[in-house]
Amino acid sequence: MARPTTAVDAVAERYLTVFAALDPCAATEAGIAGHDDKITDYSPDGVAARAEAARGTLRELDGVEPVDDVDVVTVAAMRERLGVLLDMHDAGLDLGELNVIASPLQTMRDVFDLMATDTEDDWAVICRRLSQIPRRVAGYADSLRAAAAAGRAPAARQVRRGIEQSGQIQRLFIAMVADAAPANDALREQLGRSAEDAADAYARLGKVFREDIGPHAREVDACGRDAYTVLSRSFLGAAVDLDEAYHWGLEQLASIVAEQDSIADRLYPGASAAEALRRLDGEQRYVIHGTDALQRWMQDLSDRAVDSLAGTHFDIAEPLRNLECRIAPTHTGGIYYTGPSEDLSRPGRMWWSVPLGVDTFHTWQETTTVYHEGVPGHHLQIGRAVVLADQLNRWRRLGCWVSGHGEGWALYAERLMAELGWLDDAGNRMGMLDAQRFRAARVVIDIGVHCGLTAPDGGIWDAEKAWTFLQRHSAMAEENLRFELDRYLGWPGQAPSYAIGQRIWQQLRDQTRSRGIPLKEFHSRAMDLGGLPLDVLRSALAA
Repeated sequence: MARPTTAVDAVAERYLTVFAALDPCAATEAGIAGHDDKITDYSPDGVAARAEAARGTLRELDGVEPVDDVDVVTVAAMRERLGVLLDMHDAGLDLGELNVIASPLQTMRDVFDLMATDTEDDWAVICRRLSQIPRRVAGYADSLRAAAAAGRAPAARQVRRGIEQSGQIQRLFIAMVADAAPANDALREQLGRSAEDAADAYARLGKVFREDIGPHAREVDACGRDAYTVLSRSFLGAAVDLDEAYHWGLEQLASIVAEQDSIADRLYPGASAAEALRRLDGEQRYVIHGTDALQRWMQDLSDRAVDSLAGTHFDIAEPLRNLECRIAPTHTGGIYYTGPSEDLSRPGRMWWSVPLGVDTFHTWQETTTVYHEGVPGHHLQIGRAVVLADQLNRWRRLGCWVSGHGEGWALYAERLMAELGWLDDAGNRMGMLDAQRFRAARVVIDIGVHCGLTAPDGGIWDAEKAWTFLQRHSAMAEENLRFELDRYLGWPGQAPSYAIGQRIWQQLRDQTRSRGIPLKEFHSRAMDLGGLPLDVLRSALAA
């Protein structure tokens, strides 16, 4: 039976409506219709407007009373999420953001990957959004200048990467419309002009990075403990003891390395973990050549996982049985998931952004990633919330993404698949452990660098120590690792949210199971809450 709409729901719905209008790129990513022809305003005024919307909603929440347990969770989640958004704003951390993966520099281009291209009407919407790029890029440049003037310029490393990426994105805009609307000359010409204007805007942005921001950029990569404390809470939805988390990360690494050594000896008697990882790359049974073959492998493995888990370990709604695996048009090396649209016309999708020149892939290393991004990882978690329209308000279903909750669940899902026997192959299990080792290393590096802690080999953490440490704890290709390190250095607090989130999910599972609740029921209870800050999730499950 559908749950009646409450006053709390109404506040949440109004906020989501305002939020979607103020951040149309995020609206498209969340699958909220009606904003696909606009680009988010990243200017100082746009940033301030989003903060004011949060303040206004918190005032509204003061005037309503929860009427059921769902309302109690909604109020707690909104107060936490909007509160940390304002803390970020008050600290100036939301102005002129720049990193290599998830700042306005990338978002203004990547959002087009989520848009339909099947009809002329689809391309007309793309054309309208594309025509806004020059103005929004100029606003973003104003924010970069304002942050620099306030003494909060980005790190020089991120500026250098921003210059490189602005050049790459110029070409992506032109390529994006090369085959658009073949039967409509006028629309195709307009798309071409808009793409050129967008490319020109990114050329000017590259100049802004070089001439206006570069001279003020800080040479140190670390953001400092004060900023990091706020950023960590924004990604986790929980305040953690950073020093304890750092030492826990080191302990996790030691435990994972010991397990890897054991499997390495089973694979190749007498071999170390590092040697086993190298030898696995040479095993032809794990090798795939070409992106077409990679896409087919992803899709087949994903489909088999969905078919097997549905009805046994998870309740998977019929619309979520369709998960598309795609090769991304970008070349960053990232693998990521985008959720279904609210009306489910756009399915959930797993994307692989393959670096230029990379044509060989090793399935032993990536099998666990398919479970992370697909089922029972992000697709199950995010998609489950989308289909709960009769129980949760739209903000709970579409607007409350918390990295520690989402990424922590996805890492938990990897370990769960190992428990369920899907990673019994020694090579695939070694790949899962390599991924877990990598995530634990990120906890150590991220907290260590940004909070100025002492490295295991002595001295204060810096980029050079982080690079050596990262290489020691991952079998990933050097080009991918370079990108990953730049990501951690420029996006403080995000990378540790995976392993720390997984830790909290595991704790919650153990606490729930100790009360005699079956595993499938734990999963259902947790998934039916939608995305939440981790402290709120803990309280909701305890209740």
